Amino acid sequence: MTAAELWRPTSGCGSWCLPAATGSTVSRPRRVARLFGVVGMLLAGVGLAVLLPVLPARDRQAALRGWARGTLRALGVRLVVRGRAPRRPALLVANHVSWLDILAVFAVAPARMLAKREVRDWPVVGPLAAAAGAVFVDRSRPRDLPATVGRVAAALRAGTPVAVFPEGTTWCGEAAGCRPRGGFRPAMFQAAVDAGAPVVPLRIDYRYAGDPTTLAAFLGEETLWASVRRVLAARDLTVSVVVAAALHPAQDADRRLLARAAESAVHLTPARPVALGRAAPLGGLLPAPVGAAALPGRGLAVLAGPGLVAGAGTAAAAGAGLDAREVALDRAA
Repeated sequence: MTAAELWRPTSGCGSWCLPAATGSTVSRPRRVARLFGVVGMLLAGVGLAVLLPVLPARDRQAALRGWARGTLRALGVRLVVRGRAPRRPALLVANHVSWLDILAVFAVAPARMLAKREVRDWPVVGPLAAAAGAVFVDRSRPRDLPATVGRVAAALRAGTPVAVFPEGTTWCGEAAGCRPRGGFRPAMFQAAVDAGAPVVPLRIDYRYAGDPTTLAAFLGEETLWASVRRVLAARDLTVSVVVAAALHPAQDADRRLLARAAESAVHLTPARPVALGRAAPLGGLLPAPVGAAALPGRGLAVLAGPGLVAGAGTAAAAGAGLDAREVALDRAA
């Protein structure tokens, strides 16, 4: 096994992680109608790819958000959002289950996407991602990683949000043994540290007829078309995006600890222990400002653990139903 293969993230998922049957499905005419709707949105995406580079930043974000929500609606996927999208430029980090994740992120918080090089060659989606300023990374060339981190940091300094899937590959999101080796890769968190930008964890979940599902997962050797057909046939598929509390790293923050804190917020699990060279502040994360906890929903809220600061509406609170407002944005077609 080469060094590049060792560096490239892999999961333990395969076809066995997918549901044996999709259960209740829509009629064939409904699937065809959805397919035509998706084709229409893809054609609209071609025109959008031409316009995006010349649009002002705010209009560009609005156009991407509208296109992503329209495409999810055409696919018959309902979008539910908990929490508020960040108003200032941030490094958005999310778990990775499906190709639908990209649409979900664009629909909630349009950003420049860090994507594998192969995405550039995808029909419509590749040119649209490039027009939106995507940063493409060649996963077979780990030596290029420092330059990629520098490009992400430069984008953050320029006031542009960047979205990353730090697990590096898709997985079913269900079985613990399937989680990509190493969890959240810490490299891109260094860009947030260097740029002094907050890190905003996003948790993406899928439900089918109200129950957790792997139906939307894009795994193993499965083709994109097979995954799309399964989504088109689903009667009641929902994608939920939870916007967790922002983490604000100090200038000397440890990117590994920052990655673990973000992973803990996304997967609602305690952060794994890490050896620290000094006591406080923990991992270089900024200490809580006085009165932060007194600003629910508007300012900063203190998370458990010394030295951690985050925006109100943490993933833990949202997952427990505390102070979380669930908004159904797009009903399925």
